[in-house]
Amino acid sequence: HRQTRFYVCFALALAATMGVAFAANGLTLFFFYEMLTLSTFPLVTHHGTAEARRGGLVYLSVLLSTSIVFFLTALIATWHAAGTHAFTDGGILHGRLSNAALGGLLALYMFGIGKAALMPFHRWLPAAMVAPTPVSALLHAVAVVKAGVFSVVKVIVYVFGVRELSGLTSVDWLPVVAGFTIVAASIVALRSDNLKRRLAYSTVSQLAYVVLAAALLTPLSVIGAALHIAAHAFGKITLFFAAGAIYTAAHKTEVSELDGIGRRMPWTMTAFSVGALSMIGLPPTAGFVSKWFILGGAFASGQWVAVGVIVASTLLTAGYFLPIVYRAFFRPAPAPDGHAHGEAPATMVVALTATAALTILMFFFAELPLALARQ
Repeated sequence: HRQTRFYVCFALALAATMGVAFAANGLTLFFFYEMLTLSTFPLVTHHGTAEARRGGLVYLSVLLSTSIVFFLTALIATWHAAGTHAFTDGGILHGRLSNAALGGLLALYMFGIGKAALMPFHRWLPAAMVAPTPVSALLHAVAVVKAGVFSVVKVIVYVFGVRELSGLTSVDWLPVVAGFTIVAASIVALRSDNLKRRLAYSTVSQLAYVVLAAALLTPLSVIGAALHIAAHAFGKITLFFAAGAIYTAAHKTEVSELDGIGRRMPWTMTAFSVGALSMIGLPPTAGFVSKWFILGGAFASGQWVAVGVIVASTLLTAGYFLPIVYRAFFRPAPAPDGHAHGEAPATMVVALTATAALTILMFFFAELPLALARQ
């Protein structure tokens, strides 16, 4: 259905993501950030149903309103204060603004970058669940949310500067907001029976990990923030691919329907288990590497509340992912419904197996992403 439009928009979304990644200044970043929003809107509403249109409207309205009202205002204020938008190592605002003004400007950036999904500007993410599963993977793992948290890290490191923000009382609110988002989203995920909704709120929680890590303002935590962008990408795309394979092969959408499905779809559910372990932060997966650095940064800065948030959210994440794995492999399957269920088509299984393998490989070969993060 409308494949040409689908793939054109998909390609534009990936192009915009690359633009965000390589942006050398705030204005270029803002241009590609908005391009990403507009190019993914037709993908969110692709099914054309009333539900898809409603979800797309929430998606578009939240992302456009936050970027125009807050993000653009922050860019104008930055230009007024510094006379430039160029991303510079150490920041461009040193000595140019008061403590209170820096805190206010940081708030404009953090809430203006709505794709980072900090509460209360997170509603667009679960609303976008109406999209086809490949689009969900694009939104939740690869492009949209990663453009958000990547922009957050770039702003903190290259606009404000980690040293400039360190010790300022006006920025102490950011770890609190990020910590609240982590825990609150985890609780919502824990209470959700719909598989994609559970994954969506898991994304909200995991994105806040990146914001929290950057907000801790230590070298270790900033490295952890950059690593978690990649670690979450591999793990979450595996989970969404698996959710799509489950729907394609077995037409299941609820967690309560997954009893025994691991025996009929062993490759899919094994890959799902790898992605789940990475979200929890257990070895041998990529999530362990990034969480290790984030936790190290929290200890180094003496941020014991952040340590508590990380420990609590790890337990909550285990609480909403491990029961799925248990149901799939250790619960008896319901009586046959007359339809033979097996694995999804081979192309889908190959894709999700590859991303699961990458999730493990990042644990054993962490030096490459670590070298990039240290830059």
